[in-house]
Amino acid sequence: MTSSVRPDASARPRVLLATFQLAPTGEDGGDLLLAALDERGIDAAWAVWDDAQVDWSAADLVAVRSTWDYHRRLPEFLAWARRTASLTRVLNGPDTFAWNADKSYLVELGQRVPTVPTRTLGDGTLLRVLGEATAEWGSVVVKPATSAGGLGVVLADAPDDPRLAGLGPAPWVVQPLVASVRTDGEISVFVLDGAPVLQVDKVPAGDEIRVHEHFGGSSRAVPLDPDLAATALAAVRAAEELGGERLDYARIDLLRHDDRWAVSEVEAIEPGLYLDVAPAMAGHFADLVAARLG
Repeated sequence: MTSSVRPDASARPRVLLATFQLAPTGEDGGDLLLAALDERGIDAAWAVWDDAQVDWSAADLVAVRSTWDYHRRLPEFLAWARRTASLTRVLNGPDTFAWNADKSYLVELGQRVPTVPTRTLGDGTLLRVLGEATAEWGSVVVKPATSAGGLGVVLADAPDDPRLAGLGPAPWVVQPLVASVRTDGEISVFVLDGAPVLQVDKVPAGDEIRVHEHFGGSSRAVPLDPDLAATALAAVRAAEELGGERLDYARIDLLRHDDRWAVSEVEAIEPGLYLDVAPAMAGHFADLVAARLG
């Protein structure tokens, strides 16, 4: 991984899959992605994004995959993405990463596609906006504006709710508590190269609202629902308009709100591919990489 010699035209293309130091071999099922790329004539390896020994310029393409510390180190991560993009192609790229890292994009996105209502919060607006939000919505969810994996989520019923003592640093976003997450769960639709390719249904455990596995949630791959696929594709197109960049890939997370499916997040930095429950995603993502190398 540290060679400074770029492959010649007759060699197999080289791809680096960016991960972070606590997952040096990538996401669960990451070996399936390496195998799928190999089947398509592509040499691939996992590389820790902040490892100074990695020569990113030796790669024909970099795919950010499991950089699951980016939210704690956002300026450093974005600087790395910009440096890397100056050396080789990075899927989605640093401008998309910067736009997507701040969940306040949901405010504008909601003007284009059905989206879980979202308002922004700061230390100076905390009491006022929380008061307005809880008066309108009742129970609300407060999230760090930059976060991943459901970390830092706090539920509240009023501005003086004692649970708000658990808030991390500002800024935040606030949304209504979408009760259907406990019954209908959350739906994820993967859109690669402008086409919906796979759907994963996720449900939380017990009274939890977070569907992530580390909070007890469970996931399963299901046939792609045409209506959800259309909603996800519309969300990608709206995100491209807002961010000003074409998305090579995105995972669109959806919740049922006000009797319709609404976008809860557009994951365009490092969305988990759920390879452990949806192994077919390895082939889909490998096809995307091969198309970008072509």
